[in-house]
Amino acid sequence: MADGVWGNQTSVTEFILLGFGNNSELQTLLFLLFLMFYIVTMAGNIFMIALVVADQHLHTPMYFFLGNLSCLETCYSSTILPKMLTSLLTGDRTISFSRCFMQFYFFACLAGTECYLLSVMSYDRYLAICKPLHYAALMNSRFCIQLAAGSWISGFMANSVTIFFMSQLTFCGPNEIDHFFCDFTPIIRLSCSDSNLMELVAFILASIYTLPPFILTLMSYVCIMITLLRIHSSIERQKVFSTCSSHLIVVTSFYGTLIIVYMLPDATVLRDLHKLFSVFYTVLTPLANPLIYSLRNRKVKEALRKALRKFLASQESRNSKQFF
Repeated sequence: MADGVWGNQTSVTEFILLGFGNNSELQTLLFLLFLMFYIVTMAGNIFMIALVVADQHLHTPMYFFLGNLSCLETCYSSTILPKMLTSLLTGDRTISFSRCFMQFYFFACLAGTECYLLSVMSYDRYLAICKPLHYAALMNSRFCIQLAAGSWISGFMANSVTIFFMSQLTFCGPNEIDHFFCDFTPIIRLSCSDSNLMELVAFILASIYTLPPFILTLMSYVCIMITLLRIHSSIERQKVFSTCSSHLIVVTSFYGTLIIVYMLPDATVLRDLHKLFSVFYTVLTPLANPLIYSLRNRKVKEALRKALRKFLASQESRNSKQFF
């Protein structure tokens, strides 16, 4: 019987993640590639959090939410990549029943939280660009904390219901998941129970918890674009747009790949394509976010230069002390 809380529900004790095939040379290459992605993702996002905390010039609502996003991305990557790297290195693709469900739970919760955080960041840019005179009063510290906390709580609440219904399903074999992590559709496909109600509940919850932030994000940028078109000076327009261009790139890449993965028909011939686009939003988006914000944001670049100068100065001071 399966371990822990799931023991009364199923005869399956573990799942097998088929991942990216059986080619040993490809597995080695993918291991090195994903290991590099994981190290860069963790280093980039942790450094971004440290930068936001340490630099007083970044103690503003926009960078407070960016720090939350970077924190989320470190958790997001750590939910999927360590198990994937272990499987690629050792060839052991098994994952226990309960761990598979826990991986899906945290992945889904963090994805939901990211939807809300991105919408909050869009709303922040809307207020800054379209309501500049009221921005400081509206986006005070207390309201920022409430928005960030609400994003995290909403993401976790939505998927608690889904995981409860999933735990009531029966799994009696086969146990091979045609994916590199435990996602909703591949898991449900293996259930011996009637999953129609489960799928309906999941669809309703997904609609309730993802459509509102998506619509808010869309409306925020529509209002921003209208405001930009009213600015006659092209230099001023470019200056204003530069404050939200990084966030727009992140939003487009996240929602774009997410929509493609979950809107494509669940056909066997498209499963490899599903995996490819899943890599984009589970691996490449967390990797790209700190790079996009650091390369396209003037204040972040200035903070980076300042931090680098301080580091080099401290190294020179330490070396001179050792010399004398």
